[in-house]
Amino acid sequence: MEYKNLKIKDWALEDRPREKLINRGLASMSDAELIAILLGSGQKNESVVEIARKVLSLAKNNLNQLGKLSSRDFKTIKGIGDAKAITLIAALELGRRRKETETVKRTKVSSSKDAYNYFHSFVEDLSYEEFWVLYLNRSNKVIERKKISQGGVAGTVIDIRIILKYAIENLASSLIICHNHPSGNLQPSEADSRITAKLKKAAGYHDIQLLDHLIIADKEYFSFADKGEL
Repeated sequence: MEYKNLKIKDWALEDRPREKLINRGLASMSDAELIAILLGSGQKNESVVEIARKVLSLAKNNLNQLGKLSSRDFKTIKGIGDAKAITLIAALELGRRRKETETVKRTKVSSSKDAYNYFHSFVEDLSYEEFWVLYLNRSNKVIERKKISQGGVAGTVIDIRIILKYAIENLASSLIICHNHPSGNLQPSEADSRITAKLKKAAGYHDIQLLDHLIIADKEYFSFADKGEL
């Protein structure tokens, strides 16, 4: 049956998104159908699944990119107002927090890949830069994580004194710093290299080792340690 421009109530019962989920389970659902359940309803001459497909098209059918969109982006689609846009944003945020909760369980950081696994859920979906620090004990186990600053698309301000203040308060033996590049460019800027060198030197005065500086863009990362630049 062709469902274009039919209301959901006119669809075959087993093909309606909610009923399909109940009867066939989550694995049977397409991304568009899951989004349709969040949206709840369509509009005249356009089903909610068709609107959901437009939501996906905003992110080129990439769920990772979908997590980076704002409520303003969603409201560019006819049929999506404040309530539906907020529902989408809230659902995407829950997904991000789930990843964050799973990441917290990784308590030992022994490599750049471990550090990436710890950090990526915090920053990979952001459209602006954030700067984070992991404070580690002598066994490379995480004592604490801190978001030091939040900036714009092109950069954020980092205060070395704040980073070291938390390190000393937590009796950290080492630290790993991380920030994201919303542009997708993994290469460090001159400012990135300068702050890395300054922090390494300043931390050394307190017998605290800077183990690495990660730059994360999408699902990839650049490691200063792996590249021999620390």
